[in-house]
Amino acid sequence: MGNTGIRGLLIITLAGLLLAGCKTDSPEGTAEVTPLDTDTSSGSAAIEDTSSNMTVKRPPSINSVTGDITIFDEFDENKEETLSGVFYFDFDQAIVKRLGHEELDKHATTLKENRSYRVRLEGHADQRGTREYNLALGERRGNAVRAYLVAQGVSRRQVEVVSLGEEKPADLGTGESAWAKNRRVEFKYRQ
Repeated sequence: MGNTGIRGLLIITLAGLLLAGCKTDSPEGTAEVTPLDTDTSSGSAAIEDTSSNMTVKRPPSINSVTGDITIFDEFDENKEETLSGVFYFDFDQAIVKRLGHEELDKHATTLKENRSYRVRLEGHADQRGTREYNLALGERRGNAVRAYLVAQGVSRRQVEVVSLGEEKPADLGTGESAWAKNRRVEFKYRQ
């Protein structure tokens, strides 16, 4: 028997084993199919497995205007959370604060589970310093957040870094409270 005959026999044997292992609960030998349960308000869907009454986690929802992302709890389909898309930095620093690690971990998990999602990290600085220095500082901040995400297993291809320096302040005021709001990296998601 040649290679083709052995392959054919192997395929038939495997198919027979697979079919023999399939169990159906319907009387006529056909499997029950549950229709897709679609939530029309968000456009996302949940698939229900009637054999174990387990609901598959809904995919995250991206706001196409703001770039914010909302994730859903895998155990409670009505529980949702919009992830914080802004991470702040100390003056003249590009070090990711421990305070933001938990939220960044949620972003990392979302990106790892949804490889088609992309995020743009927009780095910002306050208005102190030269324009060139602030552009470089915004880029270093964005790169620090990207490095954290990549260390958590996110693909580098999913993350783009753009520096806006001091060009788009969150607060136009002067003084430390205003400047602290401008030293940030913002997440902007897209598919």
